Amino acid sequence: MGSIEEVASLVERGRSKKVPAAVTAAIESGCDPAEILQKGMIDTMGIVGEKFKNNEIFVPEMLVAAKAMKAGVEVLKPYLASGAAGKYGKVIIATVAGDLHDIGKNLVAMMIESAGFTVIDLGVDVPNDKIIEACEENPDVKIVALSALLTTTMPSLRDAVAAVNGAPFRSNIKVMVGGAPITQEFADEIGADGYSEDAASAAVLAKKLVGAE
Repeated sequence: MGSIEEVASLVERGRSKKVPAAVTAAIESGCDPAEILQKGMIDTMGIVGEKFKNNEIFVPEMLVAAKAMKAGVEVLKPYLASGAAGKYGKVIIATVAGDLHDIGKNLVAMMIESAGFTVIDLGVDVPNDKIIEACEENPDVKIVALSALLTTTMPSLRDAVAAVNGAPFRSNIKVMVGGAPITQEFADEIGADGYSEDAASAAVLAKKLVGAE
């Protein structure tokens, strides 16, 4: 007998190989796919995020849990015809020009995706025109998430936000920023809509910015 609790437990422990079978078993037992997604995965990643915030677990554990969730979502996708996996809309994420850090960005992308968004990851060292271009190609995008991991690339983040703020589509989107040297003060100063200090709070912030919280 499959159950949502079993899925949740495996996701939390990062058992990527076992999650797909557990999801299939839960579906076969009559569990609602949307509920498996919400309770078994999204809520579980919320718990994982809290543990990370409280230093009970660290980045590796968080990454394996996110990876396990991803494996489960793949199985669920055909059952979620309503697009619940990306029900809150699209997020474009990038590390700004001159910055090659991607672990933090990848973690944020995974957590935001886990929270119910579709993520378009532009990668690292992304020039401003590429960010603007991605927004123009995806007119339904809700959030642009930008990160800078070095004090030396903070000016790059400032420029990137300025470029987005000057774009005609600015009123349709929200801009969130993050990264080790970034603070709420800096985010306010450069004109971002939101700042989060880690991947778990980034997922909460994204939902808040689109009015889902």
